[in-house]
Amino acid sequence: MGYLQHPVTEDRPVRIGLIGAGWIGTFHAESVAHRIPNARLEAIADPALPAVEELAGRLGVAKISSDPADVLNDPDVDAVLIAAPARFHAGLIAAAARAGKHAFCEKPGGRTVEELDDALDAAGAAGVIVQFGFNRRYSSDFAAARRLIDDGAIGTPQLLRSLTRDPGNPDGIANPERIPPGTIFLETLIHDFDTLNWLNPGAVPVRVHAVADALVAPEAKEGGLLDTAVVTVTYSNGAIAVAEANFNALYGYDVRGEVFGSAGMVTAGGPQASTAMSYTAAGINASTVRLNVDLFHDAYTAELVHFVDSVKADRDGVQAPAAQAAGGTDARNALAVALAASRSAQTGLPVDVAAIAELRPAEPALHTVGDEA
Repeated sequence: MGYLQHPVTEDRPVRIGLIGAGWIGTFHAESVAHRIPNARLEAIADPALPAVEELAGRLGVAKISSDPADVLNDPDVDAVLIAAPARFHAGLIAAAARAGKHAFCEKPGGRTVEELDDALDAAGAAGVIVQFGFNRRYSSDFAAARRLIDDGAIGTPQLLRSLTRDPGNPDGIANPERIPPGTIFLETLIHDFDTLNWLNPGAVPVRVHAVADALVAPEAKEGGLLDTAVVTVTYSNGAIAVAEANFNALYGYDVRGEVFGSAGMVTAGGPQASTAMSYTAAGINASTVRLNVDLFHDAYTAELVHFVDSVKADRDGVQAPAAQAAGGTDARNALAVALAASRSAQTGLPVDVAAIAELRPAEPALHTVGDEA
């Protein structure tokens, strides 16, 4: 008999091109260069060439450009990491797909559902992988909470909560006039919306009501700033969720989640740098984290490891890692909630998500012990 074909994993690393050399792009580039063994940072592009030159010099990257097209057209690049400003995300995903490149994209996937749909259609037609940067899925405590939900430990989710409080200082927000309108929904709370969707598997958001104001920097409200918000989301399975955000938590970077169900409750997150606490005459004290790349350092790395492993599996024709990453449906659902919240904050009225987009669950419905289904 003749030889049978058997897939063999190649040793060749996945070659990544970075588009966007700002602070989060820089952190991702450092992860690819130093923390992901089977990946290599092949090229960097950003219109701010001095930033590219500095980053490339530190990381030993020879290929640099001020034009993302150079990275997209490079035959030596297997996949792109999109860390450009949000207004470019959908267009870059579509361009990467047309160039046959897999794409990891920071959130949001687009500014409108329509432009995100166009990008996802292009990716589907090209058969490329698209993953979005919802890093809380890779944080050990949030991932443990999801496993408990999957195992039926808390029964059927009924009440959910997610919050993001960005670290601040006594002087308030620096340059609040530079924060684009809608940022609190499209770039901050969108993490919470994805987290709530993910922790309520099989359900979709159906109704959103948001209240928001500029309480930290009221002088910037006239320019469109909203720095404080509370959003209520009602789901197709009847669960009710609350997401909240503020841009100036003096005590540190605070991200938390909670799911209360028919059989119990699970929580995740917090601002503490560690579980160590001091008990002295001055009281009880714990150190807190001040940067997102510190609080979610391992989660940021793990999401890129998953992306690289998925690209490598696709290239080598082997089984891809188990689905955990946020794909197109996840990005679309979170974006729809963010847009509905923005509209609700403007009108003061609840918004049906169907008025923004028709949604579908990203995964099968949760079945717990005692369910009739």
